[in-house]
Amino acid sequence: MYSYNRVHIIGYQTQPVEVRQTPQGTSVVDLNLVVPYSFKSEGGEQLQGKSFHTITLWGPMADIAGQFVKPGTQLFVAGRLQTDQWDDPKSGEKRNKTKVIAMDMVILDPKDGRKSPPNGTPLVTECVNTAFLVGNVTRDPELRSTASGTPVVTLGVATNDKWKDRKTGEMQERSEFTNVVAWSELGKQAAQSLKKGSRVFVQGRVQTRTWQAQDGSKRATTELVADTLLLLGIDNPTALQAVAYEPKGAARDMENDSQVQAQGQETAIPAINYSSDIKVEDLPF
Repeated sequence: MYSYNRVHIIGYQTQPVEVRQTPQGTSVVDLNLVVPYSFKSEGGEQLQGKSFHTITLWGPMADIAGQFVKPGTQLFVAGRLQTDQWDDPKSGEKRNKTKVIAMDMVILDPKDGRKSPPNGTPLVTECVNTAFLVGNVTRDPELRSTASGTPVVTLGVATNDKWKDRKTGEMQERSEFTNVVAWSELGKQAAQSLKKGSRVFVQGRVQTRTWQAQDGSKRATTELVADTLLLLGIDNPTALQAVAYEPKGAARDMENDSQVQAQGQETAIPAINYSSDIKVEDLPF
């Protein structure tokens, strides 16, 4: 596997579910999940927000959603980012929309109904919006600053998805291009160290921004706001200190050990002391 593209979301369905059928009879559903979240402003103030995500389900998963998912249902969805493109029938301009193609879905509502959230426990009652990418940078990072002087960098990351066509049995491949945004010190270091072609790992949240174009039409773009952005394929001195390189002749020693064991002579294995200073009766649970 040369790249990775996964999204995990816990959110709430916002509208009634409509099951559609393809000409071949395959069920398909588009969910619209809302994910509340908290974040800090440039001034350090803790704010509340919410993001909306289109989730496409296919086949039996779509049928299950049509039967059991209602407005307000809490769901966990794992899938991959996919951007669809088309030509606007009126203007002829290119349009695109990024959504999540579901690979797993779990309905989180208990049978006896959801409970009210306990007070004072924000860390264990939040939702989830986390994406993971392993891919290659498609363009040199662009570093800018906000009006207040906060650095922000934007770049593109390409990932590939491979699957076998159910009709022809042939392998198919699709490239996905994701816009990535990194803020503050992470953005500055990304601009200094990354370039087109760099292999990276990105972890963050999926965000869709909307604005009004000059012609009055509503536009939207989806991006991954990075919490972690790592340059891959480089030496790490700390890790290399723990790497044991096979000494010369080790392969011959292993062969000799195998021959000894085959003749019924077991090699001496040092005893391991598993005792602990912690006593079971002293544990508080």
